[in-house]
Amino acid sequence: MFQISEKASEEIKKYLEDVQDPHTIRIAMSGCSCSGPSLGMALDDPKENDRVFTQYGLTFLVDKELLNAAKEISIDFIESPGGRGFAVTSALSVKGKDNSGCGSCCS
Repeated sequence: MFQISEKASEEIKKYLEDVQDPHTIRIAMSGCSCSGPSLGMALDDPKENDRVFTQYGLTFLVDKELLNAAKEISIDFIESPGGRGFAVTSALSVKGKDNSGCGSCCS
């Protein structure tokens, strides 16, 4: 249902060292492209409709409706010659791959 790699948790902890008032980490829709809906992370306070996950000493929030649609959410940290960053994936990430038209996945 929710998983984060050890590397991703280490990178989030490094980031939070510089945050004066760290909150919990919200997983939310961050946009849509031809490859489907995308998820992102932001610092936020818990809301009534959230599901809370704790892994590697970090607390994550996911709206229950989003979690139901996303099925499983995975967070990893990718390092390649092209750059480095977080990859937040779910069943939503592949939904748009079968669509022939750009933008149809998010309507």
